[in-house]
Amino acid sequence: MNKKQLFLLHFAGGSIYSFEFLRSLCTDFEMIPLELPGRGKRIKEKLLTSYPDAIKDLFLQITDKLNGSPFIVYGHSLGSSLGLGVTDLLEKNNTPPQCLIVSGNAGPGIATENNRSDLERDDFISMLTELGGIPDELLKSKELLDFVLPILKADFKIVEEDFFIENTIVKAPIVAVMGNSEKYVDRINNWRKHTFSGFNSYVLKGNHFFILDHGDKLKEIFDISFKECTSLNYNNVQ
Repeated sequence: MNKKQLFLLHFAGGSIYSFEFLRSLCTDFEMIPLELPGRGKRIKEKLLTSYPDAIKDLFLQITDKLNGSPFIVYGHSLGSSLGLGVTDLLEKNNTPPQCLIVSGNAGPGIATENNRSDLERDDFISMLTELGGIPDELLKSKELLDFVLPILKADFKIVEEDFFIENTIVKAPIVAVMGNSEKYVDRINNWRKHTFSGFNSYVLKGNHFFILDHGDKLKEIFDISFKECTSLNYNNVQ
């Protein structure tokens, strides 16, 4: 029997390598990190700035890799916004995930900082620094910044278009996870209104990139959520 699958959607500026810290932990799953064009193994492809284009790209990647076993979609930050949209597409294609797990994001309609992708270079870098998780070696290297900033700006442009899913409600159960120092952690239950099925939430210690310090806990959440979502039998939700 094929392994259950875990599809991972990266944060802004991320790639298929963003979740390597989970590789040795999630051995019960076939772990499949995905990436948008313009980075990692897809560096030669044109960056996307459109939310609908991004979720279509991820949808095609997921459906190409399905092995017939139940699967989870997990996304962090940008990946959470994209996760809701791609889950909606998967359900409309009759290939629904067992559940959607989102982290580092309080859901559509919460963040009010628009047009961050249009910030001047120094202001954009300051905003990234406030979010946390930006390595010092990156901030100190003009060459690295020149390479990464266009990717980050394209990804932030995608997030700014997530109004496409403000009214999206999926049948899949949703599990939301945030760091206790994140700006909108008190709004985590906003995700509840985006599912017709079950909802659960966790708040862990840390800032926007708390996941890097909680690999073991994330693995536990994946396992618990998979079992709980299976028992919900959400596919019967109308």
